[in-house]
Amino acid sequence: MSIKPLRVSEVNQYIKRTFAGDPILSNISVEGEISNFKHHYSGHMYFSLKDDKGKIKCVMFKNDNSSISMELKDGMKVVVKGYISVFERNGNYQLYVKSIKEEGLGELYIAFEKLKTKLEEEGLFAEEYKKTIPYFPKKIGIVTSSTGAAIRDIITVIKRRFPIVELIIYPVLVQGKSAPLEISRGLKYFDSRDDIDLIITGRGGGSIEELFAFNDEGLARTIHTMDKPVISAVGHETDYTISDFVADLRAPTPSAAAELAVPELNLMKKELKDNFLNLVDSFNYIKESKLKEIDYQKNKLTYNNPISKLNDDKQYLDTLFKKLVTVYNFKVSELHSKVDKLGDKLNILSPISSINRGYGLILDNKGHVIKTVNDIKEEEKLSILLKDGIVESKVVKVNKGEFKNGFN
Repeated sequence: MSIKPLRVSEVNQYIKRTFAGDPILSNISVEGEISNFKHHYSGHMYFSLKDDKGKIKCVMFKNDNSSISMELKDGMKVVVKGYISVFERNGNYQLYVKSIKEEGLGELYIAFEKLKTKLEEEGLFAEEYKKTIPYFPKKIGIVTSSTGAAIRDIITVIKRRFPIVELIIYPVLVQGKSAPLEISRGLKYFDSRDDIDLIITGRGGGSIEELFAFNDEGLARTIHTMDKPVISAVGHETDYTISDFVADLRAPTPSAAAELAVPELNLMKKELKDNFLNLVDSFNYIKESKLKEIDYQKNKLTYNNPISKLNDDKQYLDTLFKKLVTVYNFKVSELHSKVDKLGDKLNILSPISSINRGYGLILDNKGHVIKTVNDIKEEEKLSILLKDGIVESKVVKVNKGEFKNGFN
């Protein structure tokens, strides 16, 4: 007797009915540690419960979680009540949570907090150790999985924003026991290269145990001793790891790390163009201002120019000299006129003039002019100056008396 094959949907429906009819699965309490918690924008909560040997997916709808007073997060130990059923579309079974209560923190979360406190007290997270992220990196080293979404996101964003940068990938495991050592080796490799300007390490999102490689103490100390700046980009925005705290810069996602690592070339071109235009405007403004100032100073210099002043003074001196010459000529002419008049008077009063008119001039033997008979002695020799010669004479007799009409 052959059994008719069932359709896939019929199998899923059968399993769902079987689960619903099972007294344990239809009303079950499960203890475990929350992992990979997500609070969807719809209001539903999605997470996993795990222990050291297994994991089960859980969903808690908005109507059931609206009355929860505590904040759920990865690493919390909880006890949930609900039922297990199958999602018929894909055949996956999951725990539909109706209520939840906290039992404490999970072992991984406790280990995370313990290491975080230890390293913080040692100063590994201090700002004084943070290195500056270069603004124009020429070559970036990336330590991550070569097959994950993280590397694709980093490459896509960097090539879109700053395509001239060179990227070098050091592929590593990003989860599992050997992952921290591989990541540390990749970081040390890039740190030893002189041509590397910046290093990015990280991975995409995951549960607390999937991200736990980046909570390794050895990896944290490796990052702390690096000479090159390191950007840590682990998980999603709400995920924090020890690597995030010790790195020089923490990015909420790998895509965000790419944006923080490089500038946007097109925006830089626009800013450079705008700055150039502003510089040209400023230059033209300064040039016009300086030209006006030069014209002003030129006019001022022309007005106050010593040469110009000398020329003015020279012209003034020329005028004064002309006036002086005029006055001098006038004075000379005036003096000539006076001299002529005095000469005329002198000619009139001069003895020579009297001689020329027919008179004579009597001189004693010493050449003194005889003005009166009292100056003459008998037998004294005298010289008589006439118009046309000199008469040497001797006094025979002196007759004193008033002279009237040439006779006594």
